[in-house]
Amino acid sequence: MDELRMHSPDLTSRNIDKIAELFPAVVTEGPDGARVIDFDLLRQELSGHAVEGPQERYQLNWPGKREALFAANAPVAKTLRPVRGESADFDTTRNIFIEGDNLDALKLLQESYLDKIKIIYIDPPYNTGNDFIYDDDFAENSTEYLAKSGQVDAAGNRLVANTEANGRFHSDWLSMMYPRLKLARNLLTDDGVIFISIDDNEVDNLKKIGSEIFGQQNFVAQIIWQKVYAPKNSARWFSEDHDYIVVFARNKERWQPQRLARTEDMEARYKNPDSDPRGPWKAENMSARNRYDAGVYPITAPSGRLVEGPPRGSYWRISEQKFAELDADNRIWWGADGNNTPAVKRFLSEVSAGRTPQTLWSYAEVGHTQDAKKALLRYVPFENTANVLNSVKPVELIQRILQLAGRPSDGDIVLDFFGGSATTAHAVLQQNLADGGNRRFISVQIHEPLPVPEPAFRSIFEMGLTRVRNLAAEIGSLDNAPRNLDLGFRVLKVDSTNLSDLLRTPDELGQGELDLFVDSVKPNRTGEDLVFQVLLDWGLELTMPIVPEPIDDHEVFVVEDGVLIACFEAKVSPAVVREMARQQPLRAVFRDSGFATDADRINAEQVFAEVSPATEVRAI
Repeated sequence: MDELRMHSPDLTSRNIDKIAELFPAVVTEGPDGARVIDFDLLRQELSGHAVEGPQERYQLNWPGKREALFAANAPVAKTLRPVRGESADFDTTRNIFIEGDNLDALKLLQESYLDKIKIIYIDPPYNTGNDFIYDDDFAENSTEYLAKSGQVDAAGNRLVANTEANGRFHSDWLSMMYPRLKLARNLLTDDGVIFISIDDNEVDNLKKIGSEIFGQQNFVAQIIWQKVYAPKNSARWFSEDHDYIVVFARNKERWQPQRLARTEDMEARYKNPDSDPRGPWKAENMSARNRYDAGVYPITAPSGRLVEGPPRGSYWRISEQKFAELDADNRIWWGADGNNTPAVKRFLSEVSAGRTPQTLWSYAEVGHTQDAKKALLRYVPFENTANVLNSVKPVELIQRILQLAGRPSDGDIVLDFFGGSATTAHAVLQQNLADGGNRRFISVQIHEPLPVPEPAFRSIFEMGLTRVRNLAAEIGSLDNAPRNLDLGFRVLKVDSTNLSDLLRTPDELGQGELDLFVDSVKPNRTGEDLVFQVLLDWGLELTMPIVPEPIDDHEVFVVEDGVLIACFEAKVSPAVVREMARQQPLRAVFRDSGFATDADRINAEQVFAEVSPATEVRAI
């Protein structure tokens, strides 16, 4: 019976597999027998000439870039543990909140959500010199490293100010962002898209690493968001009234933004002064500056006035024959007295149902920072104003992104791995209410204590949960709320692996300690904890329904009506094995120590081979 891996995928090994498929000659053995890449041979394979040494090439480089690449590929022996007490509608919801370092979370999501995320929005640290920075170190235990380097306070809080006095001011920010964006790209669907909020400090660097990770050809736009409604008179040089939103597609040829609803002002431009039965219309200029040889001819107005031709330096946009056809169809407007320069009538009924999105987003349409704070204060009962975040984004801004990025009823998964106060989760629920959509969210936020303790919540993560709970209660009380609107969420927390550290050298292990190293599962982990680690390892979505089903006094978990069935009891009876096999699941998993002998384990495999041969059986 094969054993589950029980850690995040080794992306380095996966990349070597891909290279080996293309260039088998460049894969060789390292000193320890592991597969490695001969990079000199690989460079030669990818070059059109004989390679002698390092070649200069156009790229962004910084101190620590190789470590950042390693950070993206290195596996982590961690898991996601469910917290039912903090969740809402745990058994039925398809929304997820994750508390923990987003680098760990992104690695843990690699199998279950590979190519499944349609929309990513993130509002990462802007690197202003004072904001929160994730500091990654893989050379030693993270707790030891942070304590040694003075990056935690007396309570163990992991807060790092990346000040400009730091000689690696930009490098550290790039090293933080690079592996996270690289992992995020893996999760996007082929027609997926990522929106990233940023300001002037790092927008240039962000575009460069984005182009490297997503491909320069997949850069879509750099949107300007007008974030304030009044200039800052205290500004030393210019009042900074905008932020940027940088947009990359996974595959630009596959993704197109949805059109936005037409505004009332746009509709008001259409009138019907001549009572045309085809409805309201507006007059469009018939001349253009682009050269059109067939667009030079005289026209006689109904009043008898001769229009000798288009205005100097321009051309009629249509040929003389087409003009005659439109005039005969009453599609040319000559003015109320029949003496105007002709214009083409464009009917409202014939224009597109939507408008093309633009790269300038005004606060009048998508909100400003004060709107964002008001929304946060509406749903979070702060007792200390010091805890109100200054960098929070307006819900309307994220709703605009949701409107553009996908269709309401496609069941899109929306990921925000800098979740903060849960604005993205808020926007998903609000937009689903507005258009009847069925979008889902995954929001990730590191444990970050509040500046001042609050009686109702202790961290920014818990603040976000409070916000969404109160919003859900408000939406649920509305008479017009759709019955099938998902207002719940599962809370998962990044934690160490569920498996015990059983590796010991003979001289480290005493005879009396042997019984302590029989079971591979940590004593404080529940069966549901193990189910979620198995879901991660098998690449199954973390919102699948999980139903505990007692069989022969054993706790058995049935996931998604038989996609997976699991029993993690300390002793597994033959009756349980046979009943689990009788249900013919796609996958079955047991605790390895649940079988008293090797013979019991082999018998279990034979039962499945006889009763449910298609089931994949594994152990942890």
